[in-house]
Amino acid sequence: MDFARRLLAASQANTPSRILRIRNEAHAVAIPNPTIAPFNTGLNGVNQPMNYLVTDLLWWSLGILALVILSIRIIELAWARLRLVSAMSVSGDKQGFWKVTQWSWMPSIKKNILYAPLWNKRHNREIRLSSAINVGTLPSRFHTLILAGYLASNLGYMLILNWATKNKYELCAELRGRSGTLALVSMVPLIIFAGRNNPLIGLLQVSFDTYNLLHRWMGRVVVLETVIHFGAWAYVQLADGGWASVRQKVVHDVFVTSGTIGTLAMVILLILSLSPVRHAFYETFLSSHILLAVIIFVGTLVHCVSATVPGGLPQLPWIIAIFILWMLERTARMFRLAYCNWSSRGFTEAVIEPMPCEACRITMHLPRFVDVKPGQHAYLRFAGISPFESHPFSIAWHEHQYKDVLPINEKDKNGLRTPETTTVSFIISAQTGFTRKLYETATSTESQTIKMRAAFEGPYAGHHSLDSYGHCVLIAGASGITHQLSYLRHLIDGFNNGIVATRRVTLVWIVRDYDALEWARPWMDKILRMPGRRELVRIKVFVTRPRSVQQIMSSSSTTVHIFPGRPNIPMLLGKEVQEQMGAMCVTVCGPGGLADDVRDSVRKVQDQRHVVDFIEEAFTW
Repeated sequence: MDFARRLLAASQANTPSRILRIRNEAHAVAIPNPTIAPFNTGLNGVNQPMNYLVTDLLWWSLGILALVILSIRIIELAWARLRLVSAMSVSGDKQGFWKVTQWSWMPSIKKNILYAPLWNKRHNREIRLSSAINVGTLPSRFHTLILAGYLASNLGYMLILNWATKNKYELCAELRGRSGTLALVSMVPLIIFAGRNNPLIGLLQVSFDTYNLLHRWMGRVVVLETVIHFGAWAYVQLADGGWASVRQKVVHDVFVTSGTIGTLAMVILLILSLSPVRHAFYETFLSSHILLAVIIFVGTLVHCVSATVPGGLPQLPWIIAIFILWMLERTARMFRLAYCNWSSRGFTEAVIEPMPCEACRITMHLPRFVDVKPGQHAYLRFAGISPFESHPFSIAWHEHQYKDVLPINEKDKNGLRTPETTTVSFIISAQTGFTRKLYETATSTESQTIKMRAAFEGPYAGHHSLDSYGHCVLIAGASGITHQLSYLRHLIDGFNNGIVATRRVTLVWIVRDYDALEWARPWMDKILRMPGRRELVRIKVFVTRPRSVQQIMSSSSTTVHIFPGRPNIPMLLGKEVQEQMGAMCVTVCGPGGLADDVRDSVRKVQDQRHVVDFIEEAFTW
């Protein structure tokens, strides 16, 4: 990329090209105002060299950011691997080296940037103006810095115009070209970040929730730049021929018509994506989002193809690439759905059990083997509920069914066990919309369970490993226990096999009613019977609204303690840090208010210079 050449070309006067100038001169009789008309068509007045320059700058800035994050992740993985290898064969009290931070500046970075909310301590707790109006959540401080940099760069690139020109219509033409170029450039990461199969999730080990946040804000930038693009054209066209000419172009000119349709679709999509509307009509938003996206793609494609410029607008290859990326991601979803839910053994079947406290326990019998890792989730569809809607849920438990083969010799007592099928289980708490319909369907029959044809899409995520931490604190609120159970089971197995550094696991589960413990009872019973569990795991259950204190106290045991009321998160975490073994990781999955309390407590203990990392599992929508 020759920045100097493009900068020199961009600094030249924004005059129409020779070919366009000759064409305009040939039709001079038909042009009502020669100081206006050239700048409402084609690339007249558009500073194309500068457009290419700012495109390169924006791509390089995004690429450098990704490269920096990738480098940091590689260092983190190498450090975690070194910690695992050196600590997995020693006891917890001998992991003192990994307990204390090796870089004095790291706790401050965690406290004030990486784990910090935008201000105070509110991050994932939803902002509600009323019971019906949900404004959404606030980004973290680190996310805000990234978003601010992206917004500032787009604004700065858009305003690099030839302000010295005396023709304001020429300036509008340059703004039209710049805003349209930036909008299409931003659509590329916009589409990539929206995909569940985004390859950057695993490569950079950044959660889909973060990419979804970036997707929403990039979408707003794209809509704003598109509206500016349309407005800059309309201003010049209006000055040239009045409202009649604008209407004639919008209705009869394919180039302008397609651009207008795409712009209107973007504005409608933006309105529907506003948090109060999105939360109130989420299922409608999902369906309309896809439809409007297709309209935007087609409108933009026709807009680029039908331009009077030979070969179409220079941005034509970009929109083709954007459409291909979108189709590839959708195709990947279809293949994943087909692979997980169909085989020669049949189709996926779900067993739905209504549970106390308005929840359902779902067991899906997949017709083939699917490898499931700790912390993963899947998108579920139910034929009898909403077959075209899919929603994410954490995988609480999985079991593989094996095909036994006769042993080859006497030493091979178990034989060769080949996994054939997989069973995955979920807990779905009834809220509104899809989950409410699922619960009402499960409770509408007299039988204790119902069977239904369903589809499993996944598993996704699972890129966080806790194996190298000597001390893990798993905090769950209500149905958030599903995320933590998968890690708990994995760590106990690893402890028994000597392949993890973990020497203490504290599970904290907070529920409203005592009956909610029934949700996870079958899996918890299996965990309590696992070898090595008593040496490794401590379980603390808090029931915030118990029917009686006696019921709570009588249910406690030596390793499972049940308490009435809410936990004091800062005190609980402070006690864990005092007894810390090696490096500590605190994970939380639950309501936004609980996650914010845990995040705030983790930030406070950073002052002790201990290694305390924080992971939050959330599905913000």
